[in-house]
Amino acid sequence: MKIRSLFIAMAVLAGPCVGAHAQSWPTKPVRLVVPFPPGGSTDAVGRLVAEGLGKHLGQSVVVENKPGAGGTIGANMVATSKPDGYVIGIATSSTHPAATVLQKNLQYDPIKDFSPITEVGSTAFILIGSTQPGSSDLSSFIARAKANPGDVPFANVGTSTLGYLLTLQFEKLTGTKFLHVTYKGSSQAYPEMMAGRVDALFDNPGTGTEFVRTGKLVNYGVTSPTRALPDAPVISKSDVPGLEPFKTDFWYGLVAPAGTPQDVVEKMHQALQNYAQSAEGRAAFDRLSLRPTISQPSDFVKKISDDAKHFRALADELDIKFE
Repeated sequence: MKIRSLFIAMAVLAGPCVGAHAQSWPTKPVRLVVPFPPGGSTDAVGRLVAEGLGKHLGQSVVVENKPGAGGTIGANMVATSKPDGYVIGIATSSTHPAATVLQKNLQYDPIKDFSPITEVGSTAFILIGSTQPGSSDLSSFIARAKANPGDVPFANVGTSTLGYLLTLQFEKLTGTKFLHVTYKGSSQAYPEMMAGRVDALFDNPGTGTEFVRTGKLVNYGVTSPTRALPDAPVISKSDVPGLEPFKTDFWYGLVAPAGTPQDVVEKMHQALQNYAQSAEGRAAFDRLSLRPTISQPSDFVKKISDDAKHFRALADELDIKFE
C-alpha cells in the first residue's frame, strides 16, 4: 500500500509539469526540416507550413533544407532529433510510404519513429517536358520515346521517390523505356530540361508550372485536375491506350520525432488547422494548387500504412527491386 501511495503521489506531482510543457512551448524558434532543396514544390509547401505555424504559435518557425537520397536524409534527421517539439519535418508520399518500398536498409520506420501531426494537403502530378525535342503533346512524346528506347532522358529526384515509381509505371503502361537521370530536387532538374539535357519529369505544381505558363517548358498532362494548369489534359483520360490506371496523386504531411509530447502535437495540429481555415491560409494553399487535407494523427498514420501497401503491390507488379 505504501508503494502504491508513493506512485500516486509521484503522478500527482508530475501532472502539472506535463501541462506546463504545452503551456510554455514554444519558447524559442522551431526548426522545420524540408527534405528537398530550396526552390522545389516540397520547399514551397514547407514554407507555407512554417508561415502558418509561426502566425498561430506566436514563434518563428525556421525552414532548414536537408536534401539527399530522395528525401530520406532529411526524414531521418527528424526521426533522430530530440522529441521536444523544436524539430519537426515535412513528410511526403516519397519519404514515408514510397521509401519503404524502394529503398533497401531504410534508416527509419515511417510510423514507429515519428509522431504524426497531420496530413497537410494533396496535389496532382504533372508530366512536364522540355521544348527542345519538339514533342507537343502526350501522344507525340510517347511516340518519340518508343522510337528511341533507352535514349530519352527522364529526370527524377531520387530512386526511392513516388515520382520515380510512377515513371516506371508509365513505362510499363506505354511500352516505353527511358534513360533515368537522378537529381537531388526538381529545382536542379528544371534548368537541365530548359537546356534540353533531360526531356521530362513528373513533379507537383510549383516552380515548373510557371515555366509551362511562360512557354519555357511543355505540359503533357496531369494525374488529376489542378488549378495550377486548369486546361491540362488528365493522363488517365487521354487517347493513349492503357493509361486508364495512371491516377496516383501526391501528399505532404507534418511529423515530429517519436515521443514528442502529445499536447505539443495537438497544439501544432490546431495551429495549422486554424491557418488552413483562414482566408490567408486558403489563398496560400490555392497558390500552390494544394488541396487542404488537415487530418487527425490517427488518420494520417493509416494513410501512410495504406499507401505503403498500395505502393508495395505496384512495385511487385512492376518487378522492382530494392535500390
